[in-house]
Amino acid sequence: MREEYFKWHSPNLGREIQMLVFGHAGYPIILFPTSMGSFHENRDQGLIASASWYIEQGLIQIFCPDSIDKDSFYNKKIHPTHRIQNHVWYDKMICHEIVERVKNNTYSGKVAVAGCSFGGYHAANFAFRHPGYVSHMFSMGGAFNIKSFMDGYHDDNVFYNSPEDYLHGLNDRELWNMDIVLGTSNWDICFDANLKLSRVLAHRDIPHWLDVRQDREHDWPVWKEMFPHYLSRIKFF
Repeated sequence: MREEYFKWHSPNLGREIQMLVFGHAGYPIILFPTSMGSFHENRDQGLIASASWYIEQGLIQIFCPDSIDKDSFYNKKIHPTHRIQNHVWYDKMICHEIVERVKNNTYSGKVAVAGCSFGGYHAANFAFRHPGYVSHMFSMGGAFNIKSFMDGYHDDNVFYNSPEDYLHGLNDRELWNMDIVLGTSNWDICFDANLKLSRVLAHRDIPHWLDVRQDREHDWPVWKEMFPHYLSRIKFF
């Protein structure tokens, strides 16, 4: 399996970003790390290995960017307005410096996004904010409410990065064309969060699959089962 390392100065973030890319060709998958996770976390935890067949067959190419959660949602040393603004710049980095460069690597002109735990939030939020760029969204054990990070602060940036809030008003037809999977389990600490987001999507008649696994913990073993299963939903040709 080909593994490539990239490092560049992000004009949107004003700092260096690191990323690993797995595979030599195929459908582009943007795979986010968990809370405050690094660009190599998904490899180190075995999630990349769980998708090795798809990678080695040239069906997918996985892009694993760094997170900046320590400088955004989890940075209690700065005011919440700066926390959410840092995340907005991160969103711009993902969109303009990664997605726009790889989305035409496939027939659809789109990418798939995925992530586990807080990476599931990043995947869902990016997909719903940019439905014209995303064909598939796979969240595994995700949670989708960021208000707990904002210490009661609220502004437009907070609203438009809270899927439970802004989904009620979205009317982009591409959202209804997206393949959306919410993976969770009845023992998942984020089970209720997935039920809530599923209800929001159902209220808008947005097709999605709420995949509830039985008696599994919020942890890598179940996510490594989910990920290759969800990848099989992609039409590669």
